[in-house]
Amino acid sequence: MTSPFSIGIIQDLADQDPAANLARATRLIREATARGAQIICLKELFNAPYFCKAQHADRFDLAEPIPGPTTDALQTLAKELEVVLVVPLFERQGPGVYRNSAAVIDADGSLMGVYRKMHIPDDPLFYEKYYFTPGDGPSPAGSPLSPEASGFKVWKTRYATIGVLICWDQWFPEGARLTAMQGAEILVYPTAIGWHPAEKATHGEHQQAAWETMQRSHAIANGCFVVAVNRVGFEPDPSSSGKPQAGIEFWGQSFIAAPDGRIVVRAPVEHEAVIVQEIDLAEIDASRIGWPFFRDRRIDAYAEITKRFGDGD
Repeated sequence: MTSPFSIGIIQDLADQDPAANLARATRLIREATARGAQIICLKELFNAPYFCKAQHADRFDLAEPIPGPTTDALQTLAKELEVVLVVPLFERQGPGVYRNSAAVIDADGSLMGVYRKMHIPDDPLFYEKYYFTPGDGPSPAGSPLSPEASGFKVWKTRYATIGVLICWDQWFPEGARLTAMQGAEILVYPTAIGWHPAEKATHGEHQQAAWETMQRSHAIANGCFVVAVNRVGFEPDPSSSGKPQAGIEFWGQSFIAAPDGRIVVRAPVEHEAVIVQEIDLAEIDASRIGWPFFRDRRIDAYAEITKRFGDGD
């Protein structure tokens, strides 16, 4: 039986200085560790502002390889503190191939692997298709590519088996299910999501509620823990020519949901926060016995899921 352990969430902002952002994250990781955290999760693209608000070619200069200087520094830190780190980065995989990625570092400092965001949005202030190549699907049988190079995946860290998905991935039940089917006990969703300030009064409450509800549903449907890690603060749109309220107000409210969907802990809306919460993986088995969704799945009836849309009658 696995003993309870603690998860740390780093909900913070980011400015234009990657070195300062890394230093801030290091300080907050140390704070979380001092409070007992053993798996610590950072926000999407943790060491930079959310630059996808506009299309600027010079933003590609923020990317770095994995492994690279940031993962090297955090591997050293993870080994020193004996913590697992989820480190979301703008990855330069090769010339012209850039990814929205998350490195997973085990408590011994080893780089276990990389998840590359599979679903890439393209909406006002979220122009990610300009910057990111989507993660590749599973390697076919006989492919020279390692299965570790692509697709949905899990990592058996020192403390738990975790799967990582990123932001827009959170709206797709298929990604959560395929990751849970591989044994994920915890689904981690590093995120950069917020309000268009001009829409907040009309739509803001419903948008945030939908975001939270969707991820709580992944916890229920898959009988696992879900950790959602957001950023906070207002970031202006650099192409707005100084128009007031042009940008994104990130809504914070990072949370952990238990396998029954309840919110175990939630961070504030407007402030940076380090959240450390003990969880008990025994809840997973209890939940799956009571709600045996994996037992009752009709795997013989789901072939149509691979189509873009149904053919109709």
